[in-house]
Amino acid sequence: MSDKRDDDLDYETTGHEWDGIKEYNKPLPRWWLWTFYATIVWGVLYTIAYPAWPLINGATPGILGFATRSEVAEDIARFEDANAGISAQLASVELTEIANDPELNQYAQNAGAAVFRTWCAQCHGSGAAGVQASGYPNLLDDDWLWGGDIENIHATIAHGIRNENDPDARYSEMPAFGADELLNDYEIHQVVNYVMSLSGEPQDASAVAAGETVYLDNCAACHMDDGSGDPWQGAPNLADAIWLYGGDYDKLMETVTYSRFGVMPSWADRLSEAEIRAVATYVHSLGGGEATPE
Repeated sequence: MSDKRDDDLDYETTGHEWDGIKEYNKPLPRWWLWTFYATIVWGVLYTIAYPAWPLINGATPGILGFATRSEVAEDIARFEDANAGISAQLASVELTEIANDPELNQYAQNAGAAVFRTWCAQCHGSGAAGVQASGYPNLLDDDWLWGGDIENIHATIAHGIRNENDPDARYSEMPAFGADELLNDYEIHQVVNYVMSLSGEPQDASAVAAGETVYLDNCAACHMDDGSGDPWQGAPNLADAIWLYGGDYDKLMETVTYSRFGVMPSWADRLSEAEIRAVATYVHSLGGGEATPE
């Protein structure tokens, strides 16, 4: 800055001038300076009172012991207390009766949607349409590996599939026909073309007839003679053009050769019975849920 003083001005100027306009070199107003100093003091006191500075294994806790986590926990506890009555009713009523009670069903739908968005959407997608050809099933269609009525959905959610934590987990295992040398490559080629013919066009029509023989000898015990599958074994329907891992020739060759072994965790140890029933009700209502067998 310059200490140049203009005879026509009461203040020093910086020496800058443009188009006859000169820049004053005025000091900051006292009130502004004191406000600035106050904010510095306030900031120092804030970092002392509240969690602030990151450390290697956490952060400074602050002398007031404030934590947003505790506030969230208090809010959750407050809502759980408010819903304790209807949650207890949801946990004890017959699963098939939930839909017949409008108030209980509405509560289950809302609570189930929240549970789904928190715990299930990571695999099944926010809209429950799954991830195509990646082993995460679409919950909106009518294709259910282990049954789509509300009782079966509840059992699947509670115990999971092929996990090692729950003794009641759904369990089945498809043989790796190629990797375990149960079938040779050409037999796999034949059976894949037969399976493709059940719901569309095979890649090699000349292999279909022989593929049917291979299928009946090796696959029909689980997938049934007509390819309609068996929910009791978790064996998918091969005749409906709905594929969990993809239904083109290459994907089916991979599936038959190496098998598939998808795992779903058990939720019984992480969600309450009311929460499991709520999300089962929500999933069952999405459009693909099956009626409970008579």
